[in-house]
Amino acid sequence: MSRRYDSRTTIFSPEGRLYQVEYAMEAISNAGAAIGVLAKDGVVLAAEKRVTSKLLATTKSTEKMYKIDDHVACAVAGIMADANILINTARLQAQRYTLAYQEPMPVEQLVQSLCDTKQGYTQFGGLRPFGVSFLFAGHDSNFGFQLYMSDPSGNYGGWKAGAIGANNQAAQSMLKQDYKDDITREEAVQLALKVLSKTMDSTTLSAEKLELAEVSLTAQGEVKYQVFSADDLNKLLLTLGITQPTEES
Repeated sequence: MSRRYDSRTTIFSPEGRLYQVEYAMEAISNAGAAIGVLAKDGVVLAAEKRVTSKLLATTKSTEKMYKIDDHVACAVAGIMADANILINTARLQAQRYTLAYQEPMPVEQLVQSLCDTKQGYTQFGGLRPFGVSFLFAGHDSNFGFQLYMSDPSGNYGGWKAGAIGANNQAAQSMLKQDYKDDITREEAVQLALKVLSKTMDSTTLSAEKLELAEVSLTAQGEVKYQVFSADDLNKLLLTLGITQPTEES
């Protein structure tokens, strides 16, 4: 019965569902996981990097973390080709706002603007929804540090901690148990890595399978986006006891 309705994005089923949007969300559930944790002094983003082949040349830039503006970054789960289009759109909107008003674009306004674009692709025939979910981490003068999560339907919401991608339900329940309102950035890093270590398909964590980034403030009050290097990640994993030391180390 449902086959009549799932070939078009614009037709509701008798139960009031848009199947193409649900299929897009299902595709994201098979992608590498990403986790965001909001701390009182910053926002932490951690993501699973899936190595598909040993022959693949690893990129110098990150695969799952993207800087949108000086004060906003995001983690991605889903189809990367779709993500690249939306990230470029977000960067353009942020620069246009800065050019027009001579100040950084408020984080929620940037997220809402991008989600309006995503929603449009669920409303017109001949288009398909973007198969990607985002975790946005940012800081502005209005609300301080913020973490937002958005999905292919164009919905978004502010979160204290959130997970997208593979095993997101298990990760979300772990975050619900262990998250504290007064968590520090260091504790948020530990929590994100702990949740990833228990929900990832891989048995051991290493810098090759992980990406970690954080948005924080410098001593001068400027927003700083930092991606952890492979060496820093390995040291961190050893300190937390999540990975075992190799013979070389």
